[in-house]
Amino acid sequence: MPNHDSQQRAQSAIYLGQVMHQRFGEIGYQFRYGVMSLRVDIDKIEAEAKASRWLSLNRFNLYSLYFKDYGARNDQSWRVWADKLLAEYGLPESAARIELVCFPRFMGITFNPLAMWYAYNAAGQLIGLIAEVSNTFGQWHHYVLTNNGEALQDKVHAQADKVFHVSPFIGMECGYRFRFAKPSEHYQMTINQTENSQPVLLATQVGKAQPLNNKNLLRAAFKHPFNTLKVLILIHWWALKIMIKGGKFHKTPKHLEAVDYSHTEMTLC
Repeated sequence: MPNHDSQQRAQSAIYLGQVMHQRFGEIGYQFRYGVMSLRVDIDKIEAEAKASRWLSLNRFNLYSLYFKDYGARNDQSWRVWADKLLAEYGLPESAARIELVCFPRFMGITFNPLAMWYAYNAAGQLIGLIAEVSNTFGQWHHYVLTNNGEALQDKVHAQADKVFHVSPFIGMECGYRFRFAKPSEHYQMTINQTENSQPVLLATQVGKAQPLNNKNLLRAAFKHPFNTLKVLILIHWWALKIMIKGGKFHKTPKHLEAVDYSHTEMTLC
């Protein structure tokens, strides 16, 4: 029987919060910016979007979500894709519930450096994670974590080798350490990237939940207008500053140039 926490979080939500990036080394920087993201139950979002004035699924609105923006990024439903991918990495049966935390389109504009998928069993326990990383070249990668059906902790520490080209100013010989917290009233995620055991980049996202309704969607639009456009502008602005300061440029590795999509495993640590 689903626990109280599972019932509380059955409805989708808005997270208002902040992203922080800190780069280490000779060309260091730190910046923060406010963001709006959504946490949606992928089995319920179609009905929730139909009932919403300002949020739509697969069509234009003030805010919108499209199947083609996440997951397999085609017309395949998120549930079919997620069940198949999680099973490939050892989840023995389909999750009872899967949530997506992402930046929605605002006025048709979208970019998600990182979207997160959280899979739960019938008791509301976390049993799987998919970290969906995108770059500005139109490529994306999924880092997948399951525990063969066994429940994960509410706070998960995981690791993975870097196999996907993201920033042209950071090389490929890197590793990631992830810290994920089970989404609830608060959202929290941390990524530590290292190269030769030395810190290269620290990225965090935090947020506080609000009910997903028309009033809060409008409030979010006034507080964080053109949310994803701002993210794109900041990424390119800081890339320009690094280049001007003499940062080393790393081209996309030849073996990844023709690869639009890939996936590998995260492991617990």
